Amino acid sequence: MKEISWDDLHLFLRVAEAGGLSGAARATGLSAPTLGRRMLGLEQQTGQTLFHRAQTGYRLTPQGEALLARVRAMQAAAAPVAELLSDELPLIRLSAGTATAFFLADRYAEIFRPGDPFRLNFITTEATLDIAHREIDLGIRNRPPDSGNLASRPLGQLRFAPYRCHAMPVSGALTWVGMDPEHARHPAAHWLLAQGHCIATYANSVATLHELVRAGAGIGVMPCMVGDRDPALTRAGPIIEALDETQHLVFHADDRHRPALRTLISRLAALYAANADLLAGRSPLRGDTQPS
Repeated sequence: MKEISWDDLHLFLRVAEAGGLSGAARATGLSAPTLGRRMLGLEQQTGQTLFHRAQTGYRLTPQGEALLARVRAMQAAAAPVAELLSDELPLIRLSAGTATAFFLADRYAEIFRPGDPFRLNFITTEATLDIAHREIDLGIRNRPPDSGNLASRPLGQLRFAPYRCHAMPVSGALTWVGMDPEHARHPAAHWLLAQGHCIATYANSVATLHELVRAGAGIGVMPCMVGDRDPALTRAGPIIEALDETQHLVFHADDRHRPALRTLISRLAALYAANADLLAGRSPLRGDTQPS
């Protein structure tokens, strides 16, 4: 068998991830017929059927699934080489949920300084991105990794409490603001949905939920690092101990010795240590209040 080119394998990866030729065409700039011919040529070269072809798209065969796993591993291994040969400063992609991203953005000067030999890309999402296959470089998560070639470092305890708008009078039965079930990803969102409270307003993003609570729409559950620092909010009850979590910084095990990554990891750890009281709910602007 002839040596298979990386270009063909890269195109295979795009077709597999897109689930068909049209999506891969948009990602690569090549036409769908060209991609179809390249995939057929790859199958002929490997002697294996890699796709089930249908009008609805391209679905991987077991042989295709096995090849996809290996091509992703090749792509992950090639990333540091591409970074080394690039003329640009390395770009570190840091993923975090909305509340954590806001916390980091407010303290940007403590994690990035003029003259640093790297660039930062903040990726704000409630989804868990794939570090093993290099979707991102660093991820802040509420648990350590349990699979893949990943490493982690604990950052500190994070606690949650209910909050309401400080300007709203506490009279009558206050309703709640929650994440709608389709977008409820974090344990705090699931906890509220399971309590049986009267949820008058739903949101599909953490940022919108925060703004609704600030506007007086009701009580919302938030990390203390967000709610306790917002002068428009006050606690509507005690810390919810069932939601206590430890945040972890997760990264690819092969990257632990990259100088730029080590610098950023060290700064993030120092930032969390310096803000341990805020993260753990020990420094509220106002004391706890109970909703009536």
